[in-house]
Amino acid sequence: MAFFYTVCAAVATQRVSELWLANRNGRYIRSRGGYEVGAGHYKYIVMLHVCFFLSLLLEGMRTGGEPAPWWMATFSLFLLAQLFRYWCILSLGRRWNTRIYVLPDAPLVRRGPYRFVRHPNYWIVTVELLVLPLTFSAYFTAVFFTLCNLWLLLRVRIPAEEQALRDQP
Repeated sequence: MAFFYTVCAAVATQRVSELWLANRNGRYIRSRGGYEVGAGHYKYIVMLHVCFFLSLLLEGMRTGGEPAPWWMATFSLFLLAQLFRYWCILSLGRRWNTRIYVLPDAPLVRRGPYRFVRHPNYWIVTVELLVLPLTFSAYFTAVFFTLCNLWLLLRVRIPAEEQALRDQP
């Protein structure tokens, strides 16, 4: 149970720190003439992640928070995803955000993972939403929130970001 609570506390701390960084970066982008697009769906992304975390906690407590027999494989994938997440954050620098910001006349970032794939951070989050709950046998959380995230990404978030990139002055 201690491992479960330690991991949950670490992930919660990480997410709060990322929100702080996103707010700081948002102020920087806006100070340079940037603006937000797609703000209407952001609350659903936040709600999805808060509900994911609550579901993970509840399902993990229900199952005793014990790691699954395959926990080393899924947790290793989760840790690998963290490395890729920070690669994305470092590659975007002050332009990284949890919101969609447009910085007029700024070239697209084409370094780091952005050289190889579009929207790598979204796919990393999808992996995290699947493998972290599987580490603790939280099957409902893994399947339900991975599917909800994919639906939100494919139907709302990525199209909004692609449109913002196309419309960029």
